[in-house]
Amino acid sequence: MKATGVAGIAALAGCSGGGSGGEGEGEGETSTSSTSSGGETRLSWHAGGTGGTYYPLSNEFKSVIEGHTEYGVQVQSTGASVENVGSLHSGDADFALIQNDIAYFAKNGTGIDAFQGNPIENLMGVATLYPETIHVVTLADSGIETLQDLEGKRVNTGDLGSGTQVDALQILNAVGITQEDFQEQNTSFSQAAEQLRNGDVDATFTVGGWPVGAISDLATTEDIRIVPIDGDARESVKDAASFFADDQIPAGTYSGIDEAVPTVAVQAMIATNAGVSADVVENVTAAIFDNVDELSIKTDFISADSAQDGMSIELHEGAQAYFG
Repeated sequence: MKATGVAGIAALAGCSGGGSGGEGEGEGETSTSSTSSGGETRLSWHAGGTGGTYYPLSNEFKSVIEGHTEYGVQVQSTGASVENVGSLHSGDADFALIQNDIAYFAKNGTGIDAFQGNPIENLMGVATLYPETIHVVTLADSGIETLQDLEGKRVNTGDLGSGTQVDALQILNAVGITQEDFQEQNTSFSQAAEQLRNGDVDATFTVGGWPVGAISDLATTEDIRIVPIDGDARESVKDAASFFADDQIPAGTYSGIDEAVPTVAVQAMIATNAGVSADVVENVTAAIFDNVDELSIKTDFISADSAQDGMSIELHEGAQAYFG
């Protein structure tokens, strides 16, 4: 799918089947926040697929926000980063989780087809959250031990147009594997795990904070291998894209993975659009970061002190008011 310009970005936003209210076009300044008959402000929060980390974490944010503000939050399952940028641009989403590299590409109109020459000027940052670890997963008996072994194989690179697909293609290109050198398939994390289980693909790329639910579920029924990204391959990946940083998946994160696996990561972040009021953004930000102790996911990483590490775009004025 090659989507370009405002129409292409709108098409990406439509992939989830629509958000609540707001049919923005052009400038994308419309916000979907609305007031119910009882006076409650309703916010639309776009997450990711149910098999990743974005969706359950977004639902924890929903609980915290609703517990500490007068806002209601509707969490939408989506195709994640690229689609979420489209939803923020159009106003179908008030807040969304995206990758920091995708945020940079979108804001600056570069990097991928959907944004090339079409910067998403109303995209604004709120906070960074945690490393999003690149998982290259295969079955233990596949014979795939390095990135180079993916040449000629059937590889699921994530949802079409997603941040996962962008990262997968960047990583493969960095080690000399182009899209013509393997058979690409595109589905959600959960569907990709099923494809591995059924023998329909040889390997999958997943980007998410460990443990990723779909991989954990797969590892309970199948012997898996996580392909390392290390040595010269890791250096090539980091040279090709500055957003990638060294990371590792700890031993024991998934059943059967008894040693730490070196890899790379980007950062997950909360984004919003310029049409959301400063008061709403500040109150939502405060609700989350004043009450991190009420979260259970990625709590080793999420904090006010680190919430601007790796921030790749301009902060919304409401977030700036909170973080100072």
